[in-house]
Amino acid sequence: MKLEGVYLPVTTPFDPARGGIDLEGFGRNLRGWSEHPVAGYVIAGSTGEAPLLDETEIVTLVAKARDVVGDTAAVLAGTGLESTRATIRLGQAAAQAGAEALLVRPPSYYKGQMTPEVLRVHFLEVADSAPVPVVLYHVPKFVPVGLEPELVAELAGHDNIIGIKDSSGDIHGLGTLCTACADRATVLVGAGTHLYSGLEIGAAGGIVAVGLLAPGAATGVFDAWRAGRGSEAGRLQERIGPLHKRVVGGTGIPGVKYALDLLGMAGGRPRSPLISPSEAVRSEVADALVAAGLLGRDQAPGG
Repeated sequence: MKLEGVYLPVTTPFDPARGGIDLEGFGRNLRGWSEHPVAGYVIAGSTGEAPLLDETEIVTLVAKARDVVGDTAAVLAGTGLESTRATIRLGQAAAQAGAEALLVRPPSYYKGQMTPEVLRVHFLEVADSAPVPVVLYHVPKFVPVGLEPELVAELAGHDNIIGIKDSSGDIHGLGTLCTACADRATVLVGAGTHLYSGLEIGAAGGIVAVGLLAPGAATGVFDAWRAGRGSEAGRLQERIGPLHKRVVGGTGIPGVKYALDLLGMAGGRPRSPLISPSEAVRSEVADALVAAGLLGRDQAPGG
């Protein structure tokens, strides 16, 4: 499997009455995003509220995504759990449901014991057991165990570890990872603020939540960059960068879901213990969408 282009880490809509997954809304969202040249979808990533989903729900979402997108786009599944055994089990189930690759974060509950050697053994066991390729997931904002470049370089030598998503937001660290991986594994940008700059320094694409709100602009950055139209890619980056900062980075999952509601998609409430956005957050999200040209002022609440 070749990792290239813009992937969307999809949200998980829930049934407001029963609290379970809203599969109809989930499928409707996928069909809407698929009107754009999206390379693939990440199911049960951070934006998908993975820590708040049970394993059965994750597998169900993967199967639904595969059914909806068919062979038009890749389906990746977030399968990183705290134990190696559970991570392997979920990865195998997700692959059977249709996932083409697994996005695996480091375990972190026993942070003090998560030495590079412990992590090396964990990821190698996961990769050895996975029926599909593994993508490492570096997300220090949520997982307080980092993946050092030296460890990533070593893991990249495994035939079944094909890449890493770097959500650190550190462009210098991203460059270091690109150098560490060289030709052995692919680096994907995890922050919408750095999509264009990441491509310029060696990343092959990105998994960016801002693309959920502006899929045309996000995929356009990659397409323009690949075609050598740097100025166009830069202009599109100027559209999605502020949107990422204000909504994805600034308001988190509740704000992203509210933004989807405003755009006519299935957003809804996040799962407890997360709560719905405040009025101040709702106003900020609406203003950000208007500023990005995604929502008319008259369409915004109170507009």
